Amino acid sequence: MADNNILDLTGRVALVTGGGQGAGRGIALALAGHGAAVAVNDFVLERAEAVAQEIRADGGKAVAVQADVSDYASVKTGFDKASAELGTITLLVNNAGMAGPTDRMGRSPEFWNADPSEWPRYFNTNLYGVMNCCHVALPAMVEAGQKEPGRGGRIVTIVSDSGRLGEQRLAAYAAAKAGAAGFVRSLAKEAGRHGITCNAVSLSTLTPPMGPEQLAEFLESPMSKAQLSQYVIRRYGTPDDVAAMVLFLCSDASGWITGQTYPVNGGYSFAI
Repeated sequence: MADNNILDLTGRVALVTGGGQGAGRGIALALAGHGAAVAVNDFVLERAEAVAQEIRADGGKAVAVQADVSDYASVKTGFDKASAELGTITLLVNNAGMAGPTDRMGRSPEFWNADPSEWPRYFNTNLYGVMNCCHVALPAMVEAGQKEPGRGGRIVTIVSDSGRLGEQRLAAYAAAKAGAAGFVRSLAKEAGRHGITCNAVSLSTLTPPMGPEQLAEFLESPMSKAQLSQYVIRRYGTPDDVAAMVLFLCSDASGWITGQTYPVNGGYSFAI
């Protein structure tokens, strides 16, 4: 990489949770494309390995790590494996989310009619998963920052406009994402003196994972058109849209930015 490339991540090691598909895959590929060694985490090892293989085929360094972010012991084992193979993790992207690793995302009944047993599937991944990964990652980040003061760690957490704005029939999910954003702000104040930055990226709807024909049909549907009418930029987001912001927040270019939440949402909402 050229010396003046402010997005150069050469020598850094990243771990991307939920990196086996969608935005997580895009983030992992973007970080690797700018020089980072990447531990690709996914609940499904085969998905993580497929992305790691993409990175290695392009000349990068990557390892697949199976772990359930909602399980602290599983997270610790995954981080230990990644660190043993790639080195100290100083870039953490908390991307795993939605309704957890095995349940599909969907709207619930009104909150007062919802089954409380559904709440943990949102909180376990979207809030406790973030806390687990940060708790495991931070001691090594602090130590690395003490050894090399100019190269502090970076933590980027993917949240949602549901948590920023509220979203009907997604109350538990919105609460978990809002909790993650609040956690990021508190962590930023604790970790900043060690040169570690903590930021969040808030998403709205990304392009559904469909085949070309099915996607074309969906985009012509009244539901899709009504939804996109709420966006200033009238399209759904892509993994590349998310990856570009995450790359910036992982790089030295963002060294004086922390505790912030950046909407990447096509203008669905504005930040002030």
